[in-house]
Amino acid sequence: MIRALAAALALVAGPAAAVECAPVRFEGHAYTICEIDPATDDLRLFRADAAGTPYGSFSALEQAAGPLAFAMNGGMYHPDRSPVGLYIENGHEEMRLVTSAGPGNFGMLPNGVFCIGDGRAEVIETGAFAADPPACRFATQSGPMLVIDGALHPRFLPHSTSRNIRNGVGTSGDGSRVVFAISDEPVTFHEFGRLFQIGLGLPQALYLDGRVSRLHAPSLGRSDFGLAMGPIIAVVDRGQPRG
Repeated sequence: MIRALAAALALVAGPAAAVECAPVRFEGHAYTICEIDPATDDLRLFRADAAGTPYGSFSALEQAAGPLAFAMNGGMYHPDRSPVGLYIENGHEEMRLVTSAGPGNFGMLPNGVFCIGDGRAEVIETGAFAADPPACRFATQSGPMLVIDGALHPRFLPHSTSRNIRNGVGTSGDGSRVVFAISDEPVTFHEFGRLFQIGLGLPQALYLDGRVSRLHAPSLGRSDFGLAMGPIIAVVDRGQPRG
C-alpha cells in the first residue's frame, strides 16, 4: 500500500509552473495529493483584493492573479471571511497569532502555522512559532495540528466516528517538501493524520478545514465549487500574466 502511494507521489513531481496532482488510496480511503516545491513554485496566500473584497472563489482569484497551477482553501475564517488566527500576506500581518485554546477545531491545541518563506515552507506548532517567530512572507494559522514532530495529535481517537471531508498540508523537516491533501470521502482526524504521518512520511502537518474543503487542480481537470472561502493558498503559473 505504501509502495503504491510512493509511486503515485513520484508521478506528482512536475515542472515548477505546472504543479501535478494525483489521486491516491491509503488505508482504504481515497485522497488527492499535490506536491509543491517551494524553491521553484510561486506559492502564495490570497484573501482579498486591493479594495478589501474577499476573493472567495478560485475563479475570482484567477481573474485577478492569472491562471493558477494549484489552489486550496487556506485556513479558518470568520463570517466576514477574515482570518481567525495569524495571517500574513506579502509580509503584512493582517491578524495576530492566537495562542489560547478555544472552541472548535481551531482551538483544539496544539494548532499551528503554515509559513511560506524564501525558497521554503514549514508547518510550525503555534507554541514553537510564538517562541521563535520565523520570517514568513505569507502565513496562515489553523488547527488542529495533524502531526507534531512525527506524532499524531494526542486527541485523535483511532475509533472515532466523526467523519468529514478534510484538507491539510504537511512539510518536511527542512522545509523543502510541501504536500497538500484533500480527502475524497469522509474520514476521521486519526485517518487523515496517518496519511501525512505514515503514508507521506511528513513530520509536521496541519489541518486546514473540513466543511469548506476545496481543491483547484487543473492537471486533473478539477476545480471544486462550494461555500465562499476566506484565505486561499495558490501556486501562480509563472508563465502567465499575474496581478
